Amino acid sequence: MTKAEVITKISDKTGIQKDDVTQAIEAFFKVVKDSMSEGDNIYVRGFGSFINKKRAKKIARNISKNTAIVIDEHYIPAFKPSKVFVEKIKNSKKIKELALQD
Repeated sequence: MTKAEVITKISDKTGIQKDDVTQAIEAFFKVVKDSMSEGDNIYVRGFGSFINKKRAKKIARNISKNTAIVIDEHYIPAFKPSKVFVEKIKNSKKIKELALQD
């Protein structure tokens, strides 16, 4: 599902104009990016958490040059779904049907 499809679905369910939904979604994404870049985590009860995960310093290999390079400690953005969200996915009949097809 694309962002445009999400906007259309929200607009259809709420009756809010697509332009207003687009502005709200874009504002949400901007707040998440800005807050996380400042080191703040975002917790949405019943949905999940947007957190900064720490990656430790490590030595990696450049296979083509056969050399070792050092990757410094850094942070990456991550999403951790809430227990309610995880249970909804686990109990989804549609997901179970898709799993059986594989």
